[in-house]
Amino acid sequence: MKTQPLAQKYGPYALVAGGSYGLGAAFAEQIADSGLNLVILARNKDALNATAARIRETYGVDVIAIAVDLANFDAVKKQVLALKVDIGLLIYDAAYAPIGPFAETTEEQLATAAAVNVKAPLLLTKLLSTSMIERGRGGIVLMSSLAGGQGSPNLATYAATKAFNTILAEGLWKELTPLGLDVLVCTAGAILTPGYEQAESSKPAPGTLSASAVASQTLAALGKGPVVVPGPVNKLGRFMMTRLLSRRAAIGIMAKNTEGLS
Repeated sequence: MKTQPLAQKYGPYALVAGGSYGLGAAFAEQIADSGLNLVILARNKDALNATAARIRETYGVDVIAIAVDLANFDAVKKQVLALKVDIGLLIYDAAYAPIGPFAETTEEQLATAAAVNVKAPLLLTKLLSTSMIERGRGGIVLMSSLAGGQGSPNLATYAATKAFNTILAEGLWKELTPLGLDVLVCTAGAILTPGYEQAESSKPAPGTLSASAVASQTLAALGKGPVVVPGPVNKLGRFMMTRLLSRRAAIGIMAKNTEGLS
């Protein structure tokens, strides 16, 4: 993906949280293909190092791999502050999704979802945007989901955390654009990642996209507005669920789509 000069616009380094596999790795590869060096964070050390090695060999950029649990922001902050590189682009793709009835979800699962999906992107955005503002340039991409457009039974906590990221990014887009920063939230539908393929036993849902397609469309939209919804089917679905249907009806549709999740 060389349609957007990411290295010239945001360089010299991008940080991808959740960059070991799936969508995060797709973001990392496309960013590296544009000539931008990388810092990738994830908990799985082996997968992280394998992705870093592949990207270094394929694209010839510097890749700093940091194995860290994104639920532990103190550890994340310590590792990021120890870096001796300027980070001009943040992609926050990491997420934790407790699946199943809320009544059966543990406090530990809820706390992890809040830590990974809300606390970490919020505080990492604050941490990295400070130097971006000083330089007068930077980019921030937060990941949301179509599930966050309305209540989503059996995904209630995950959907709520994704709604938080949508509202946060929209507000920051308005605040930070005059300061030289591009802020974007990607409201994605189903993505063909290893986790999705393991969870789904039937054929993919309508509008399901590859990780590469989602990453490409998201990076191409950076700097063009506050929200991107990859894929025409997902754009139509979001419009119907959030603009045409009542909240009661939208929640009912989500309930039918998620009733089998456990």
